[in-house]
Parts: sequence; C-alpha cells; structure tokens
Amino acid sequence: MRHFLCKGFFLIGCFLFAGTVFAGERLANLVKMLQPGVVGVGVFSPIDGNQATLEGSGFVIGNGKYIATNYHVVERELDTSKVQFRVVYTGKGKRSKLHKVKLVDFDPIFDLAILEVVEEQAYLDPVFTFASDELKRPGEDIAFIGFPIGSVLGLFPAVHKGIIAAVTPSSTPAKSSNQLTVSLIDRLQRAFNVYQLDATAFPGNSGSALFDANSGEVIGVINKVMVQGGKEYALSSPSGITYAIPVKHLRNLAARNNILLD
Repeated sequence: MRHFLCKGFFLIGCFLFAGTVFAGERLANLVKMLQPGVVGVGVFSPIDGNQATLEGSGFVIGNGKYIATNYHVVERELDTSKVQFRVVYTGKGKRSKLHKVKLVDFDPIFDLAILEVVEEQAYLDPVFTFASDELKRPGEDIAFIGFPIGSVLGLFPAVHKGIIAAVTPSSTPAKSSNQLTVSLIDRLQRAFNVYQLDATAFPGNSGSALFDANSGEVIGVINKVMVQGGKEYALSSPSGITYAIPVKHLRNLAARNNILLD
C-alpha cells in the first residue's frame, strides 16, 4: 500500500510538473507571436538630439494603421516652441524603428486613446486578436508586454504574468463625508468595473495589452494611474496594485472610428 501511494504521488507530481512546463512553453510561444504588435509610445524632437521620450506602451489594432494606448500617455500637449512629433517605436534594441502618429480619438472616462500612423505606406503588424466583451473570472491567467521603465535600458519589451485577482468597481466610496472631494464624487458617479491584477505593472506599462495567457486574446488595457484618487485614494503605497480597463471599452472607442477589433 505504501509503495502504491508513493507511486501515485510521484505520478501526480509528474503531471503537475509537465503541466507547468507546457503552460510556460505556451506563454513563450504567445509572446513570440505577439511582440511584433507591441509598441512604445512617446514624443520625438529633432532638435533634442534626435531623442524620443517614451511615455508608455501601446499595441497595434485594426488594419495595422492604428495603435491603442491610454489617454494619459498622450494627453500632454506638444511643445509649440520647438518641433515635436508624436511617435511610436516598433521592434526592439538597435533594430527599433520610429513612426510618426497622430491622435485619432480618445475617451478620458475610460482613459483610452487611438493613434494612427501618418506615413501612407507604413503598416504595422496587427497580430492581436480580441476576446468577447464578457468579463473574465478571477483566478484566470493573464499576461502583458510593454516597456515598464521606458527606454532607460534600451527598447526591449518585458513580459509580466499573473492572474485576475478581482473584478471590481473603478472607485471605492469614501468612509466619511470628510473624504469626499469633487473629483471623487465625479469618479463615483462614473464608476465601472475594472480588472484588479495580481501582477505588478509600472508607469511605462500604461497602454499595454492585457491578454489571456492561454489563448493570447486581448481582454483589457493596462492602466496604472486612472484609479489613483479613486479605487486607491485611501492607500498609502499602491504600487503593487495593477488595474486594467476591460476590452469592451476599447471596442466601443474603435467602433465609433470604424475600426474593427476581430
């Protein structure tokens, strides 16, 4: 009997190990497939030594002419006192390429924006597919790819993996009337469900595609700052908490610009 139990536990351990290896290989294959559609979003100025400042991340949608990102990544006005262009970077390392873009549309409520590549003959790689509008369940595996610290160490996209920790309102009611502010009241009136993630994103990850780690389908857009002052207003050190905007809000923004998300 003891021999049988030991053998049984050994087999279970083998199956669990094999499953972990398979899941890791599957994610690695997904990342290889999706990386070409990941871009860095920033501002370029020829008179600043041909350097671009990365403000966040984004990903290619539609027919390859459009980029999805967070609105707060592109809301800063370009400096009219010098020549500046809004740009996205594709590729990685020394093989990265620069593309000029323009802001097509945005939704400040859901902190989403869509950019368009302005070069007529330039088409990027629309490798992402999109999940339905139905919200995913807590516990499901997720991942995202972006530029967590911008281009400090070069333009190399990083992968983060975790799970959906909760589906939660974007704002939390104040504990007392003393904590209510005009901004918080506005957030409470416009509250909607977001994904809370057991995965740490950084400011440069804003605008990254959140995807199902098993299928690769986009289920949301990473957002690091929108809920600050709302969901996290009472937390003193919220850096370990990450949120994402469900994909249905990006689909709505895309649809009003006749951009199809498959």
